[in-house]
Amino acid sequence: MIINMTVQITAKKMQISQSFTDYANERLASKLDKFFGSDAKAKLTLSTIKNLIVLELTVTYEGVMFRAEQSAEDKNDALDACIDKIIRQIRKNKTKLAKQLRDNSFADKFEDTPDEQVDYEVIKYKKFALRPMSVDEAILQMNMLGHGFFMFKNAETGAINVVYKRADDNYAVLEPSDE
Repeated sequence: MIINMTVQITAKKMQISQSFTDYANERLASKLDKFFGSDAKAKLTLSTIKNLIVLELTVTYEGVMFRAEQSAEDKNDALDACIDKIIRQIRKNKTKLAKQLRDNSFADKFEDTPDEQVDYEVIKYKKFALRPMSVDEAILQMNMLGHGFFMFKNAETGAINVVYKRADDNYAVLEPSDE
């Protein structure tokens, strides 16, 4: 089987067998290659929390990112669930994605499913002054406001960053990149 996308697998505090690597490559090729060209990149990150395997799958294609995360007792089950989540993201947003990517990558992939209309409305715009602060200060401010994210100007870099609370109760920072 020819694999179009580049696949990178990272394990945190655990070992990954060659059989899982082969399984992951085969599943990604059979399920996702039909949507993406050869410049697509898939990144799998596996870690453990208690007795569960946490698998994060991020697929990047022409500047568009698809991300799914799943916890399961078995890493193969977690991978299959992540792939299914990404396919649902594509199906749900295929019209918008086709316009953004300016090609027909997703046009004929779901003939048997009706085009799901995704309607949303922006109900509020908010402007506020960004003051320089550290990541720790931003997390404190976010928690005091009771929000799930907080945008701030990073005092060290001068860049606009966003700090947010993840589903695993840890925090993450979004930083702009020149890529």
